[in-house]
Amino acid sequence: MNYTFAYRRYSLPFRTPLRTAHGLWTRREGLLARLEHEDGGVGFGECAPIPWFGTETVAEAAHACATLGSRASDERIGEIDAARYPCLRFALGRAKLSAGLSFPEKHLPTAQPEASPYLPVAALLPAGRAALGKIAALAEAGFRTFKWKVGAGDMADELALLDDVCAALPAGARLRLDANGAWGRRDAERWLSRCVGYPVEFIEQPVAADAAGAEDLLLGLATDYPVPIALDESVVGAGDVGRWLEMDWPGIFVVKPSLLGDADGALKRLPKERTVFSSAIETGVGAKTALNMAFEFFADTEKPRALGFGVWPLFEDARFDGPRAAPFVRAEELEQFKPEILWNALN
Repeated sequence: MNYTFAYRRYSLPFRTPLRTAHGLWTRREGLLARLEHEDGGVGFGECAPIPWFGTETVAEAAHACATLGSRASDERIGEIDAARYPCLRFALGRAKLSAGLSFPEKHLPTAQPEASPYLPVAALLPAGRAALGKIAALAEAGFRTFKWKVGAGDMADELALLDDVCAALPAGARLRLDANGAWGRRDAERWLSRCVGYPVEFIEQPVAADAAGAEDLLLGLATDYPVPIALDESVVGAGDVGRWLEMDWPGIFVVKPSLLGDADGALKRLPKERTVFSSAIETGVGAKTALNMAFEFFADTEKPRALGFGVWPLFEDARFDGPRAAPFVRAEELEQFKPEILWNALN
């Protein structure tokens, strides 16, 4: 198959900078890809790298796009190394799929609403004491899973806040703690010991994926403590997913489809009861793609884990936001997001 290919970079400031263990994140950079099939179908994909997760940079992805030129074939696209350019391969793969399904007699894949019309969503809490001021309103809105960023401030202060955060949660709620790899062994052990008996669903990425001996350390922690551990930065690409499955990882997999490269291949191998879909802080283009994949993945699952997509409103330019944060996302809502509108907004 041959396509007309184009891409457009974006650099979008956040409404509010995001505090993580890697520092303050003030704007999202990425690119949108457009493929037009020689028979007329048009498809879009989003490349939304997060370099500190181990993906390519936006500049590297743009350079690879430039080498494709204005004409691309399946063969040329397939030559782009998925291990080196996972986000770009994901974007081009989804653009190809939607281009092939956008002829007049076809339509973009839907999320099988008859099987799973909606999926639960986790509310994202700010780091530190600011979390306490957000919980009541989010609980009243209907959220029952909350994600709190830890490892971004003084550890003693965060440990002291845990009681207050848990006390503020509504009855039956669950709390996810996301450390973004901020801790070493001793700090991770301290948190895992402290969380026993608390309504903690899991602790996400307690130690850095690239730390010395990280795999053995994570496996040991997951075995030694009853509080589940989730991998996030450790499962960036499809190869990472396969490696952890081969090591019989007993915990949770937090997957960001936009970062996986061969997302379809990776998702086929993952256990649904231990998988959480999460946003890579994409625009509405990437969000629609990832959420449609989540609906397909959980179509026959009775009680899927809440999605990590409670991030919007996110951008100063609201046109680029995905579905506004709500306790549930509905399959039918995704059809209102038109990738071509966002593509044109970057012109």
